[in-house]
Amino acid sequence: MSRLVHFEIHVDDMDRARKFYGEVFGWAFEDWSEFAGMPYFGAVTGDEDEPGIDGALMQRQSPPPESNQPLNGYACTIGVENYHAIEEKILNNGGVVALPKYALPGMAWQGYYKDTEGNIFGIHQPDANAK
Repeated sequence: MSRLVHFEIHVDDMDRARKFYGEVFGWAFEDWSEFAGMPYFGAVTGDEDEPGIDGALMQRQSPPPESNQPLNGYACTIGVENYHAIEEKILNNGGVVALPKYALPGMAWQGYYKDTEGNIFGIHQPDANAK
């Protein structure tokens, strides 16, 4: 079995995307542009002893997704402790709701958003009482 070990988020404006993900989720970034041959920033998403993976922001190489276009690729979902607080940060930092918060009964709260670059991502707050 093979596990997911890295993700890449394609962006138009690297500074804007770094600010968004840094402010909303507290991610740190390392400039790996020299190795990639293009604007490319490694994203450190948490401590190494926590479950999860790190990834990167990379310069978009084609047109961004259009509004109301079906998802064509992966949608990464980010675990959060406080859904409401993170949603507020998303909206205050230029993100928009793509699919409002809903219950995964007995498991969690889930919702989807667009970042400042038009990419869709999810947030997920575990909650056994969700209904």
